[in-house]
Amino acid sequence: MKKAIALAAAAVMLLTLFTGCGKQPAEDNNTDKTTFTVGFDAEFPPYGYQDETGEYVGFDLDLAAEVCARNGWELVKKPINWDSKDMELETGVISCIWNGFTMQGREDKYTWSKPYVDNSQVIVVKKDSGITDYAGLAGKNVAVQADSSALAALTQNEDGSNADNIALAESFRSLTEVPDYNTAFLNLEAGAVDAIAMDIGVAQYQLEQRGDAFVILDGTLAAEQYGIGFKLGNTELRDAVQKTLDEMAADGTFAKIAEKYEKWGLAQAVCLGK
Repeated sequence: MKKAIALAAAAVMLLTLFTGCGKQPAEDNNTDKTTFTVGFDAEFPPYGYQDETGEYVGFDLDLAAEVCARNGWELVKKPINWDSKDMELETGVISCIWNGFTMQGREDKYTWSKPYVDNSQVIVVKKDSGITDYAGLAGKNVAVQADSSALAALTQNEDGSNADNIALAESFRSLTEVPDYNTAFLNLEAGAVDAIAMDIGVAQYQLEQRGDAFVILDGTLAAEQYGIGFKLGNTELRDAVQKTLDEMAADGTFAKIAEKYEKWGLAQAVCLGK
């Protein structure tokens, strides 16, 4: 009897963990299974994107799948508009934001996992553009994803430490926000913009996919780290996910998943467990 009561209590605690956090019990062969809904930008490779078959894949989604497998959760992959991610999280549509999500500048807005990837913001131009350094961007049109870290790196200077990037942005003819980086590259190819400010991992992926028509300028706009963002105060779900990620780092699974994306530098960029 005591064992039955304990099991029932454990089940209630597990359901409570996900209530109000984007979790809905889902029927799976007449068995309730807890869902874990990951909000991600579907055009942010290699972290989250659609492959040639239309399936959502990527490094972050692979990590989430392993976390769910170890916890007996059902993974739901939920593509979101990046500029509406906060509304999706606050209303419980998603359980977390897990997709190359920069922690810096957002520390107090979410309950965060530990950082797991070191990242930087860079500038991409056409190889034959004649632009060889940041000084060459003066008077040029630069694209950046809306509500991105690259945009923050070029427009925010609350503590006065980002004056060089602010001056750089002021030298541009324009700084144009686009919904995603596929759109940015289409604009760059068409000559509508002269450069793109973006995450280095995404830049490396795009350059590998698009041949040698583009280059990354030397230097970085900002160094940062990626984490998983949970609704502010949702420490229980964060702790459950983090515990599993720590176990994956300890047994080598985390590094093994990163090795799948070696050609885009992810094996060197991961920082969890190092």
